[in-house]
Amino acid sequence: MNPTGDTIPKRFLEVVEQYPEITAFLSKDEQEVFQPTTYAELKELIARTAAAFSSIGIKRGDHIGLISDNRKEWYMTDIAVLSLGAVDVPRGSDTTLDEIEYILGHADCRVCIAEDKAQTEKILERKTKLPNLKQIIILDKDGENVDKSLAKGVDIHLFHKLQEKGKNLLAKTPDFLEKEISLGKGDDVVTIIYTSGTTGEPKGVMLTNRNYTFQLDRIYDHVPVQSGEVFLSVLPIWHSFERAVDYVVMNRGATIAYSKLIGKIMLEDFKKVRPHWMTSVPRIWELVRNSTYRKINEEKGAKRGIAMFLLAASQVHASLATLVEGRLPQFRKRSRFLDVLIGIIPLILFTPLKGLGTLLVFKKIKASLGGRFIAGISGGGALPPYVDQFFQAAGIMLLEGYGLTETGPILAVRLLRKPVTSTVGPLLRDIQYKILDKEGREVGPGEKGVLWVKSDQVMQGYYKRPEATEAVLQNGWLNTGDITMATVNNEIKIIGREKETIVLMGGENIEPTPIEERLVQSEYIDQVMVVGQDMKYLAALIIPNREKVEKTAEEKSISYLQYEDLVAAPEIQEIINDEVQGLINNRNGFKNFERIYRSAILPNHFEAGKELTQTLKVKRDVVNDLYKKEISKLFA
Repeated sequence: MNPTGDTIPKRFLEVVEQYPEITAFLSKDEQEVFQPTTYAELKELIARTAAAFSSIGIKRGDHIGLISDNRKEWYMTDIAVLSLGAVDVPRGSDTTLDEIEYILGHADCRVCIAEDKAQTEKILERKTKLPNLKQIIILDKDGENVDKSLAKGVDIHLFHKLQEKGKNLLAKTPDFLEKEISLGKGDDVVTIIYTSGTTGEPKGVMLTNRNYTFQLDRIYDHVPVQSGEVFLSVLPIWHSFERAVDYVVMNRGATIAYSKLIGKIMLEDFKKVRPHWMTSVPRIWELVRNSTYRKINEEKGAKRGIAMFLLAASQVHASLATLVEGRLPQFRKRSRFLDVLIGIIPLILFTPLKGLGTLLVFKKIKASLGGRFIAGISGGGALPPYVDQFFQAAGIMLLEGYGLTETGPILAVRLLRKPVTSTVGPLLRDIQYKILDKEGREVGPGEKGVLWVKSDQVMQGYYKRPEATEAVLQNGWLNTGDITMATVNNEIKIIGREKETIVLMGGENIEPTPIEERLVQSEYIDQVMVVGQDMKYLAALIIPNREKVEKTAEEKSISYLQYEDLVAAPEIQEIINDEVQGLINNRNGFKNFERIYRSAILPNHFEAGKELTQTLKVKRDVVNDLYKKEISKLFA
């Protein structure tokens, strides 16, 4: 039976009553061994936390900073804060000092929960600019070593000591948590999440209990999670996507295993917990695909040729299966009879090659996922088509999802029972939508326009930013800012961001994302950003694959002292330019004005928290500012 409460904490209590002995968390101890915490145990810990928080003055309506990475205590504090009717303001521990100051100050936080000593001292450095901040709660025990001279005027609390205090308080009032939770309402604001978007200043998105429960009542039509199944969590928990997923897991009495977005650690944890599901950003799935190609390219002669042939044959087989099973997006009505007639015989002929491909190319990948894997869920950005096609060929289910922080965020996910390729699937049940062209006219299937949505999951607005709220919310309709196209069956295809559209001097409108996705298919190119707003032509900033470039230098006997010299070498510049021209041209479906005429090759990768968001999307405004010299030279 699914929970029905109108708040997140009420639903948590229902799940605890239904699944008390099911493992809620698998979290690592100091020896990096996963330790289980049942739902019943978790409830006790949350009750202690809430009681202790209440005793130090946290009350309904308070704004509580929560600066921490993934850990069991994050979830405990989140549900405890929500149970008291307070509002948490989350962010990761790699947040810059300026961002912390801005967020805690703008959100009027008088209490902040910090992960450790380092995070606490970082916050205290700016306490003179945070006059509302009166208390800091430190999750790690190393908080005992905080420099007390920095803390004048701010009370410091250690989480483990508050837990003991909460335990004693509960001995006197054992039903404290239930009483507090009963006072909550569906329209209560529960969190203010500051966007780490690719353009502009962060805005505080106000989300309510109802924004989340709306999704929880509908998401299982798309992703049928069952009690006891394990989710591997690698995305930052403070991020809107991962946070919503954690509620999806809790709402079904399933299990969260916290890992890290680091390849070696993540793969080891796959073996340890053998998850059924994993949510991640497109870049992680892309790295898995690139790793496979890299290993194949390291093989010699016939072995390499056979592997490449079987990989290509498996992709053809996957495309034919998509056609026969009716999983192609229908931007115009297709004939199922004709699709089956066209595809069935070639599909049968390619099936033996697909079997060989699984045995010789994909078997190790599937085994590395632990043997119980149902599907990966890709969100936080568009899934490149070539990555999608690779996982279809591998026989690994990848469901692309879509949403915005402003919608809490899940708007759509491909249906597990019938995933339509090249789309993010249909929107969740009861979400109204319309797609408007540049003139504001509603368009039909197969036509491009900006997606607008309306439902109970749309945010209340941006905190203390009424003008910004009015710019995107009109009569309950939210302008997503995403350029999309709908199928006749109401699946949605994401094409690009309205704000990312590049307009050339000649008036040509260009979506940079498809060009960038094509370029990173090159084994020489790791990252790229297309530029050219108001210019005569397009150019690109390119970060090459260091391993491939250095290997090429060795093969071609190119001498250099430092890597920076190597990427500037004419031979490397020519190779990468040839890659660019070979990928972006008329033969590959690009128009003349979409070609890249000049490139700047940068030696250092874009980094999360700097040029990239935490979900690894490029912050275009930041890159434009940081590399304005390099960009200006491209158009000189």
